[in-house]
Amino acid sequence: MLDTLNAVLAVDLPQDPPWRESSLREYLSEVMPGERRISWVAQAEPGPDGRPGPILGHVHVLLLGDIGVLEVLVHPDVRRTGLGRELVLLAARRVYQEGFQSIGVEVVGDTPAVAFYESLGFTREYVETRSVLDLGAVDWPALAEMATGIGAGYHLEFCPGGPPDDLIEAYARAKAEVRDVDDGELRPSSYDPQRLRDSLDTLHRRGMKPYIVLALHEQSGEVAGLTEVVVPAQHPTRADQYDTIVVQDHRGYGIDRAIKARMLLELRSAEPTLAEVQTWNAQANEAMLKVNAELGYRPDREWCEYSVDVAELVHRIDAAR
Repeated sequence: MLDTLNAVLAVDLPQDPPWRESSLREYLSEVMPGERRISWVAQAEPGPDGRPGPILGHVHVLLLGDIGVLEVLVHPDVRRTGLGRELVLLAARRVYQEGFQSIGVEVVGDTPAVAFYESLGFTREYVETRSVLDLGAVDWPALAEMATGIGAGYHLEFCPGGPPDDLIEAYARAKAEVRDVDDGELRPSSYDPQRLRDSLDTLHRRGMKPYIVLALHEQSGEVAGLTEVVVPAQHPTRADQYDTIVVQDHRGYGIDRAIKARMLLELRSAEPTLAEVQTWNAQANEAMLKVNAELGYRPDREWCEYSVDVAELVHRIDAAR
């Protein structure tokens, strides 16, 4: 499975770091309470010595809310053989049997997946820009100055592993009120305190280490802003930015830039092998794109969300066979 994943990355995203086997099984199997993941693999015939053949493709579908979220990998050596369509059909039939009406999928721009999913009738619903920060090129003194550029009456707190339990409810309220990034349907944020706890627990079980920086309003004790970064065991040299939020009443005090700068400073010592951080932003979110540019992020790829009616998808693929 790891070999197939890295073969796909080498062709479609050659600048991305290869994945490692560390916690890969947990990454693929652990899910939030109330969610289910169903997976299939396409495997070559055993060799003359009887050893199992390599994995040629993989599909899994995550059933959450009212949608099935699809992910398909096909080894570059067997693309354009119809295997991808067969894997999508296999998953779509199961999603239909489970009573779901739609399937969503994340598609990386400028890869063959765009034409593949559009040929199956998927419609583009949402577009983000992925940006990548090279930590080796960061101006650390300038970053340290940014981290202190926050209005009076606020202080920042670094929380490796997640927010302390006495701040969970305030943290959830901040996430519920507003997000600087509208993540669409495929990556729902956690607004309820218990769901937030479950989310953090799931991250740990999947081998993904969360780091959080909070901006606390000193007078009220409320969470005025937060930013989340996760370092996955599966690709520990590149971290993933999750939500960055500044509560509406606390905007205009430099919180967004300060919390993200403080996060990078903390990661420098907490994760010394970390080389890059990647983030996703809606193209209309000019304010956060500007902050990221000031921090040194550079735009990389479009990241698109597509969806399709399940029954229509199954009919379309069956009719083309």
